[in-house]
Amino acid sequence: MAATPARQVYARSEVRRMLGIAEKRLRSWERQGWIPPLDRYTIADLVVLRTLATLRKSGVSASRIGQALTALRERLGELSDPLRELRIVSSGKKIVVQVGDSRMEPVSGQLLLDFDSREIHRLVSFPVKRQSGSHPVPGARRAESAAWFEKAVDLERAGAPVAEIIRAYERSAEADPGSAGALVNLGTIYFHMRSWDTAEKYYRQAVEADPSYPLAHFNLANLFDEKGDRGQALVHYLWALRLDPEFADAHYNAALLYQNAGQVMRAMRHWKIYLKLDPSGSWAASARRELEALRRATLIPGARRNQPPTA
Repeated sequence: MAATPARQVYARSEVRRMLGIAEKRLRSWERQGWIPPLDRYTIADLVVLRTLATLRKSGVSASRIGQALTALRERLGELSDPLRELRIVSSGKKIVVQVGDSRMEPVSGQLLLDFDSREIHRLVSFPVKRQSGSHPVPGARRAESAAWFEKAVDLERAGAPVAEIIRAYERSAEADPGSAGALVNLGTIYFHMRSWDTAEKYYRQAVEADPSYPLAHFNLANLFDEKGDRGQALVHYLWALRLDPEFADAHYNAALLYQNAGQVMRAMRHWKIYLKLDPSGSWAASARRELEALRRATLIPGARRNQPPTA
């Protein structure tokens, strides 16, 4: 049987769930002109968003990102979209750009020699925190892992057969077992194929590789929710929220689980936080309806009529 082509377009709400980006942050990036406002995203768009998310997670300030993008457009006038056309990574809290085999500081234009291939890995799969006692992966293996990850992304962009994409991500994870990004993407492919056990295996490996990666916990929670294990789903949604309190979609899903379990006050708390984080997103209207229904359900009949009259 022929392999099913990989999906090439993702809805806005799905992209936010996949990358753990709050709607208000996405809108902020759009207002600043870093990305265009879109309702549908390609794999190439996801790579751009992951670049921005990685820079912010690495401690790079919004003002520094804006300065770097402006400087790159001025220095390299033929580039209209540096985030898409260049390899941009962080070095501490600074931004550097890959130029051949070297690095460039975008504002000053200074070249920084000896580009470290591990920076590529940090871009494509988010920073990985190794567990104590784990064996470090040699630089060459990590570079190989990053190369296979990029190949997998290119295959998805080209709509290649799923089997080819899976093998590329597997090669990335084989070269560096700590490549949480490759493991999460493998889990997501199998999730969409409804191969629950295999998806769970990869999501758990991602959590083990980087316990501080909120998206790994969130995706594992989605899997448990799909399988009907609400208890384990809630555990991992809450874990994702401990790691990233502004993970709006984790608040949304936790609110639903608490509501279905009859824990009204906890559900209301998460609905309120979700609406504060994402007041105008595609799921905001649904969240408001659920919150209002819970408020009406918790009103004590006759409470208003028993209030003393006012003058």
